[in-house]
Amino acid sequence: MAPVISLSAEAITYWGTLPITNTLVVSLVISVSLMLFAIIFRPFIKSVPSGIQNIVEMIFEGAVDFIESVLQDRKAAYQYFPVVFTIFLFVILYNWIEIVPGLGSIGVWGEHHGEIVLIPFIRSSSADMNVTIAIAISAMISVQIYGSSALGIGEYAGKFLVSPFKKPYFIGTFVGLLEIVSEFAKIISFSFRLFGNIFAGEVLLLVVGFLIPYIVPLPFIFLEIFVGFIQALVFSMLTLVFIKNAATAHH
Repeated sequence: MAPVISLSAEAITYWGTLPITNTLVVSLVISVSLMLFAIIFRPFIKSVPSGIQNIVEMIFEGAVDFIESVLQDRKAAYQYFPVVFTIFLFVILYNWIEIVPGLGSIGVWGEHHGEIVLIPFIRSSSADMNVTIAIAISAMISVQIYGSSALGIGEYAGKFLVSPFKKPYFIGTFVGLLEIVSEFAKIISFSFRLFGNIFAGEVLLLVVGFLIPYIVPLPFIFLEIFVGFIQALVFSMLTLVFIKNAATAHH
């Protein structure tokens, strides 16, 4: 039987009337794994790093240096690093889960949209629009918080709410309204870009793996690893650029 490809995440089970989808389970597993790693790793941090601490610090320093190259400000790089790198880390892991063996082939038989299909246990969280929208909303909330903190609530709100009696009068008011619309448009563009690329990759891997298994899918797997990294980098860097713009006063 050919793999069933659905735009919506499939429910593995139900908690009362609340569906527990495969993408939700994957998201929770990744989130809990990262938290456990941090909790377990923290007591072993030394002033003179060695072993895995060297690797972790090298990754973190490389990320801070990259952020600094964009901002040209070391202090701001440290300030924005937690949000930007957290988004990057979650998105790249959500993306790369699609290359785990068993994607789309290991699961349970169940009803989905009135049909009996194989419901896979493993599915990329980024192939679920609910997840990508949630990440996009979190990113844009962070942008608003950083912007308000840097400029003050009054000055930051003045970017969007411009009096029609203040120069350039009604033009400024119209531009402010467009800025408000653009903030919501960023959420849509964020979520659809990530969802579209990862869902397309998921479909590609499922179809190629079904039609021509074993060796032939390998190049496509490496392609998806690259695409997953690029999408995580684009998502986090756009968040960084939006934060920088939000924290910069208009003149």
